[in-house]
Amino acid sequence: MAPDRPTLPPVRLPSDAELARDALAAPLLVRAVRLARWAGPETRVGAGGELVDEQLPAAAELLGLADDEDGEAYASEAWRVAVDTGLIDVQDPEEAEEQAEGPTEGEDGDGAGTAAPGENLKLLTGGSPQDVLAIWLEGLETVFADAAAPYFDDLDALVGPDGEIDFEALDWDPEGEAEFLEGVLGNLYLLTVSEGGAGDGPVPLPALAASMVVPDDMGEPTDDVLEQVSDAMMRLDEQFRILEPIGLVEYRPVDEALMVEEGEAGEAVPSVDEEDVSRYGLVRLTPLGLYGIRARMLEAGLVAPVVGELADKGADVLLDGIAAYPQDAARAETVGWLDGRDGAAAARELLAAARGTDPGAPVRRLHAQQALSLVGPEAEPAVREVLDDPELGGLARVWLAERGAADVPAPPESMIYWLAVDTIAAHLDADGDPEELQELIEGLTGRHGGFFEAVWRVEHPATADVLDAMGRLHRDKPTAKEARKAAFKARSRT
Repeated sequence: MAPDRPTLPPVRLPSDAELARDALAAPLLVRAVRLARWAGPETRVGAGGELVDEQLPAAAELLGLADDEDGEAYASEAWRVAVDTGLIDVQDPEEAEEQAEGPTEGEDGDGAGTAAPGENLKLLTGGSPQDVLAIWLEGLETVFADAAAPYFDDLDALVGPDGEIDFEALDWDPEGEAEFLEGVLGNLYLLTVSEGGAGDGPVPLPALAASMVVPDDMGEPTDDVLEQVSDAMMRLDEQFRILEPIGLVEYRPVDEALMVEEGEAGEAVPSVDEEDVSRYGLVRLTPLGLYGIRARMLEAGLVAPVVGELADKGADVLLDGIAAYPQDAARAETVGWLDGRDGAAAARELLAAARGTDPGAPVRRLHAQQALSLVGPEAEPAVREVLDDPELGGLARVWLAERGAADVPAPPESMIYWLAVDTIAAHLDADGDPEELQELIEGLTGRHGGFFEAVWRVEHPATADVLDAMGRLHRDKPTAKEARKAAFKARSRT
């Protein structure tokens, strides 16, 4: 894997059909569809494709938002999403005037364009799930841009004499804001899919904000850093409110009582239970949100695996692909790969792919052994075929013994020690539980007398590295010293 293309933990996603249903149910897309069906020759739009102000009350009423003080703003947002996703086709004022009968003599046109339902509207009902998701992703782009943009109470004050917005006066870095939001969503994705992370549960907003502000090597945050975390929380609170209607996240906003610093006219400030972290905001990516963020990551060049994508690949691709997967995800991927395959043929393919002396081979063999544990007795003939193989004979005997098979030949001593080195090398490369690895090492040395005198002679590429690790991890000091001496011997021999 190229080092400049980071690999993320695998994500489990529902089927495209399920995701498409979620997309169609997203409140913002529902509004956009309703406006697209409403659009017609009498619908007037401005030069940028936006609804003219005179049309906004009717649009808000159509959406059931006439009594909402922000109803027209919501209608305008939904219209913009509909235009950007091709649910609405907009004709600019000049084209509209050319195609119309034209104003009567002596009268000017109103300078407005027209709108009509777009071609993509048909795809939402008659297209494939992939069509629906592609439209939803376009809508996400629009909403993301809105979330990354600043909000100004009085934008007119920023308009210069020439009628243009003075962007320098905005003190706004568009690229920086977009990168910040991308980083937040990336961290939220990682917290969701990483082993031991949030999983399906929500993430407290303070923790998410801190992940963007507090340096990894900082102990107790300074007051300045804590203030930056607080500012980031307020930014995120606004941004997640914008992102929720497109179906990206489920969000519980920050309790407004927390933002009250002092009451008016001497009124008491409401008491706040600071232990109730949910009042500081909770956010979780929906399955559709995981899909959307993963799509953005893939477009950015990251490697973002999804469980199930290796099901139609060869065993070599499977074993290499799951090498860095968490245990549960690796098992799920393997179960999907085995589904529908002949057990004996799958076992032979796995065993063939497990061979090798390259650095990744021990982990491949470990995952091949775990995959074989999921195959039934039909794998036995294929397993017996490799009993004499110096690389696979040990794991073959383990597989047969675990199933109580008869006539399992005793392994030669050289195979026992080779398997021990290979097993420890696999666990070292897989970054498994340190305590489990420590127990494995101490168990091996305790069961075999003269272990180190035999192991340093093993013809395995990882022998010296394994002995070094045993010297670091073994809790018995004399044994650890013996392991380090054996490592020196192994390196001297090679």
